Amino acid sequence: MSLFPFGRKDSGTTHDQCSQVAAECQDLARATTRGELGAKVAVLVLRHSPVDIQQMRRNFGRKIQDLAPEYRERLTQKINEHLLGTYQTIRLRRQQGAFGAMTEPLTPLQQSYWEMVAGQCTAGEGNVRIRFLNYLLAAFCMFVLNEPGHPVGTPFPGNDTVQLIDGIYYCPVREKTGDVDAALCPFCPALQTPDIGYLRPPVGGSEHRKQEFIEQIHRYHHFNG
Repeated sequence: MSLFPFGRKDSGTTHDQCSQVAAECQDLARATTRGELGAKVAVLVLRHSPVDIQQMRRNFGRKIQDLAPEYRERLTQKINEHLLGTYQTIRLRRQQGAFGAMTEPLTPLQQSYWEMVAGQCTAGEGNVRIRFLNYLLAAFCMFVLNEPGHPVGTPFPGNDTVQLIDGIYYCPVREKTGDVDAALCPFCPALQTPDIGYLRPPVGGSEHRKQEFIEQIHRYHHFNG
């Protein structure tokens, strides 16, 4: 017996898939509690198989191939753990019927998130369904589990990582990528890591250098499938 449910392959044109994703985002935005959103996300995530998770991992591996080997290995390991681990958590909680007890209300922020997702998935290039799957996994972490979009231990340039200290999540780039449309940061429950030990953008740098810093963070850490 397979450990994972293997769903059907998505069919149809890219236009059809974009329309479907837009409709699904509208439905997700109507969720009012963490449990309701968790149940909706689970239905959409579990139509995918681990094969799709593997594809996401391969996509990410190609994306970061130019990074320094040691850093690339650390980042790859953490992201791979995150993708499959979140998938398994969703599957298990659905089997346990855990979503019914999660009655905490959601904030309007999650509605804005799905508006962003719909725009990114329908306007971007590549596999629409895989891109959407990544955003579904991130939403489950941030809005259902109230955890960061990037898991604890995720490394960033400068050796800073996402941390959990006394029950509070801290991220070194939480407030540094607000100009990136596809960034998870505006929706993440983590707080900005205090300035001590934080990788800062170029001091007194030109607008070009500052934007380059933001784009580097987005390219390697806001994985969009």
